[in-house]
Amino acid sequence: MAMTPALRKLALTTHVILSVGWLGAVVAYLALAIVGLTSARAEMVRAAYLSMEAIGWYVIVPFSLAALAVGLLVSLGTPWGLFRYWWVLAKFLLTTGATVILLRHMPAVTRMSGMAAGADFSAADLRAMRMQLVVHAAGGLLVLLAATVLSVFKPWGMTPYGRRRQIEGRVVPSVTMPARPALQALPRVGPPRGRHGGRTWSGSTPSACSCCYLSCTLPAGACGAISRVKHLPRSPALAAAYQ
Repeated sequence: MAMTPALRKLALTTHVILSVGWLGAVVAYLALAIVGLTSARAEMVRAAYLSMEAIGWYVIVPFSLAALAVGLLVSLGTPWGLFRYWWVLAKFLLTTGATVILLRHMPAVTRMSGMAAGADFSAADLRAMRMQLVVHAAGGLLVLLAATVLSVFKPWGMTPYGRRRQIEGRVVPSVTMPARPALQALPRVGPPRGRHGGRTWSGSTPSACSCCYLSCTLPAGACGAISRVKHLPRSPALAAAYQ
């Protein structure tokens, strides 16, 4: 599936916007998780976990799913492909893994938010679960940063599948060229007598001409001009056919 240049730019721009939004939302999510873990004020902790639930379900989850879908579309519609380069495959696996873990993690955030909304909630409750939320947020941020680094540096080159496809794309189908017609021998020139190259020939056979490698009696320089205009072969091997 090949995309037009305009559609490819649109899809790539959308993918970048979604990825940046996902990364920024995770940074805010991590900040709230740290506040919920370290703050000693129950109101602050309650507000932090209520905000985490809203950011998680209404920002991070939609952006992650959309970034994954658009990234898959971009990889399949451009020469990068999905399995041709190691960095594309690694980024796809990281993004897919982060999205799956996020979807499995969000119910715990909802439970934590519900507990924080209770009137009897204190800042010292559920310490282990609050620490787990910080670890999950930090891990998700590291995964997204790794995917960003892969997009910028594009390491490791092509996969074996990509190299095979590249070689197949370079194969040129063989074309049978028509055979050249056989050269017809020219009639042998009679006993030479004349001047060529400033030398006078007398005798039965002149020396080979330096212009066309044939025995000729043309005026000096005329043979070379005719050879260039007529595109005659100028090699001793082909000249034997004219003798």
